[in-house]
Amino acid sequence: MIGPAWWAEPPGMSSFFLPTCQGFRLLLLVSPGARRTQVVGLQGDRLKVRVAAAPEKGAANQELLAFLAERLQVPRNALRLALGAQSRAKVVEVQGLEPELRERLEKLAKPAS
Repeated sequence: MIGPAWWAEPPGMSSFFLPTCQGFRLLLLVSPGARRTQVVGLQGDRLKVRVAAAPEKGAANQELLAFLAERLQVPRNALRLALGAQSRAKVVEVQGLEPELRERLEKLAKPAS
């Protein structure tokens, strides 16, 4: 299905990630240049992440992908920046269909204390 209904959030699913045929698509809002890399929480339909790296020469994007790989317990090569290389609004694709990955994605939205 194409159009707004395709992007509709299924009941009970966190709004910042969407299932795909190969894994999940993450909708992120990234703030580079922070003191430390951390999840801030949900902001609208996106997960806000602060990244310690500066937004120069792709360093913040690489830091983001490394952070997500660690938090989601997936290999770094299972993540791909699909959209937003030079924008704060980013779309990251995660390859993997195991149920545990979905659980880790749901936990990701809860900021670490």
